[in-house]
Amino acid sequence: MDIFLKTIGAINDETRIKIVRFIDVNKRVCVCDIENSFDMIQSRISRHLKILKEGGFLKVERVGRWAYYSIKEPLDEFRGSILKEISYLDMTIPPLKKSCHDKECKI
Repeated sequence: MDIFLKTIGAINDETRIKIVRFIDVNKRVCVCDIENSFDMIQSRISRHLKILKEGGFLKVERVGRWAYYSIKEPLDEFRGSILKEISYLDMTIPPLKKSCHDKECKI
């Protein structure tokens, strides 16, 4: 029951739905790229990413002091179907504004 509630809670926010779709489209992104693309402060982005990770949608790869996020693979059937449904939503996600190049963040 706890895993189910965390999964539902993770997508119970419009910004998190957009962030998970953004990551799904762009594959692997640094926190600073998400911050730059969404024009949000790092602490707020990190909070959303933590909730999405706890909800089972994201994996994080640390390279030095930078954190790169991507969709967890393989996703179970439940989360996979949620991600698929999100892809059908009529919403605008911001374009990727790269801050990081060659595993070295510029921010």
